[in-house]
Amino acid sequence: QVQLVESGGGLVQAGGSLRLSCAASGNIFSINVMGWYRQAPGKQRELVAAITRGGSANYADSVKGRFTISRDNAENTVYLQMSSLNPEDTAVYYCNAHRGTGTRDYWGQGTQVTVSA
Repeated sequence: QVQLVESGGGLVQAGGSLRLSCAASGNIFSINVMGWYRQAPGKQRELVAAITRGGSANYADSVKGRFTISRDNAENTVYLQMSSLNPEDTAVYYCNAHRGTGTRDYWGQGTQVTVSA
């Protein structure tokens, strides 16, 4: 089992910044990809950003240039630096980890991000 614990959500005004953190523990051997998804009310969960153990990252088009994902392999932690936030970024943000395409997904409990206009 892999446990993922998120922190860093909260309420911020439009244009502001937040940093999310996600610490992985447990059977983390060979976990390759860690990332962030979000789910807004009434919408499907969507990928925000993901990063491989080697540092290769990809982003949703809606967050490119505003969000930065990073990873500390020694600490088994992934971060999401969010800047220029707007109300459309309001959602529950979930940390995700897996060993590769087609392997089991692990999820955190989610952290709420609310951006006020």
